[in-house]
Amino acid sequence: MAAVTGDPDPAEPPERHAHIIVIGGGLAGVAAAVRFRLKGWDDFLILERGDDVGGTWRDNTYPGAACDVPSHLYSYSFALNPDWTRSFSEQTEIQDYIRKVAHRYDIRRRHVFGCEVTDARWNDAAGRWELRTSKGRFTAAILVGAWGALCEPALPDIPGLDTFGGPIFHSARWSHEADLTGKKVAVIGTGASAVQIVPAIADQVAELRVYQRTAPWILPRLERRYTKAERLAFRRLPFYRRLVRSVLYWAHEAQVVGLARRPMLLKPVERLSRAKLRYEVRDPEVRRRLTPDYRLGCKRILLSNSYYPAFNREHVRLVTTRIDKVGVDAIATADGGLHDTDAIILATGFQVTDSPTYRKIFGRHGRSLCEVFDDVGRKCYKGTAVAGFPNLFILVGPNTGLGHNSMIFMIECQVNYLVDAVETMRRRRIRSVEVRADAQDRFSRTLQDKLSRSVWNTGRCSSWYMDKHGANTTMWPGFSYEFRQVTRTFDLDAYHTSHAETP
Repeated sequence: MAAVTGDPDPAEPPERHAHIIVIGGGLAGVAAAVRFRLKGWDDFLILERGDDVGGTWRDNTYPGAACDVPSHLYSYSFALNPDWTRSFSEQTEIQDYIRKVAHRYDIRRRHVFGCEVTDARWNDAAGRWELRTSKGRFTAAILVGAWGALCEPALPDIPGLDTFGGPIFHSARWSHEADLTGKKVAVIGTGASAVQIVPAIADQVAELRVYQRTAPWILPRLERRYTKAERLAFRRLPFYRRLVRSVLYWAHEAQVVGLARRPMLLKPVERLSRAKLRYEVRDPEVRRRLTPDYRLGCKRILLSNSYYPAFNREHVRLVTTRIDKVGVDAIATADGGLHDTDAIILATGFQVTDSPTYRKIFGRHGRSLCEVFDDVGRKCYKGTAVAGFPNLFILVGPNTGLGHNSMIFMIECQVNYLVDAVETMRRRRIRSVEVRADAQDRFSRTLQDKLSRSVWNTGRCSSWYMDKHGANTTMWPGFSYEFRQVTRTFDLDAYHTSHAETP
């Protein structure tokens, strides 16, 4: 990519400047924008490639799409929602909630929709970030990366995939034009999306084959519709909303003891999952193939009451043999099987540790985030700052993922840290802050030491939590309230600084 230098293209719109530019208008971007507005700041822009706020909840519109975190936890602390209709909300309800928050705090006018960032470079001489986008050039003193972790679909490397003649699409790019009624459908993958999609389309299709590489651990989903009395209480009694949220938070927070501290405590939960499998799947052979062969929690734990029972239907089949190749109208497996297929759904997850966005962000020395992470791994200070990238604050960055609680809590912690950083810079007339490499390394070593005792690192399974160097750069190794303590205030002594010139 070429640097942002030289004379502007006369066909391009004029360069726009904002003190803060946020890349991404999903949950993290909206949270940051609202906090800016509450601080009285208006000199910021959110560059969003889509046509609406919402991020992953705007994009993932597949049948059955819903959240695995209870509704009253999966909301902003500053905008508790009294209108949730279910204990676990569906995609449309969550997206509607995000839209309402954006409208209530009047942040849509600070968005530039349909704006794809193609290149962002730090100009050290000017002390600013310079961005090229599909809607022209932008500059900013501070860049906030709110592009999210579950936004770039991961496509499987299967020979012949591009030769398939029927509808083929990723779960995050669902084709609503494709009519699956009466079709022979293949679902490749058995992660969180597949577990929701399979039972949602089983009644519609003529034949459904689910191609499984690794069996997931599945627990009961304690889902129900709220009663009229409960919904009235949520609306009329704000303290009741906060009480329910608090009870849910601490109940989920307790799970980290087994996940990050004492994995052996998860044994009873494994027995519960196996009992659920025995009760819900009739065929012993299918049960055997649906039984995980690794420790619970090593991969993402899934919640469903309908996934296992779907395999009791005659037209729903589980395929555990490796896919050899894909043809024009069939999928060939390594055992010589040839399965006629009319449509393929790729429920194969996202590029988390190797996000394509990393290739677009260039720091002080002209190296991209991708190049830096390729060399030394995804080291990041407090999941937010990276050495060599001044005035860059990443939301939902490395090692901020949770296996037990709401990511919105983590987002708000990072936004608090970001806001304090901006206020500190303004108060002390600091032009740029860049985390020191030694502070970043110490923080990373501490994280990896804690993670070495967690189920994610000792569960003997391959997961997307690990980067190419074999390090777990996805999960936070402790209680979420500990992350709040870590990010409560901006610690300037961990950063190199340069000061604005005195007028």
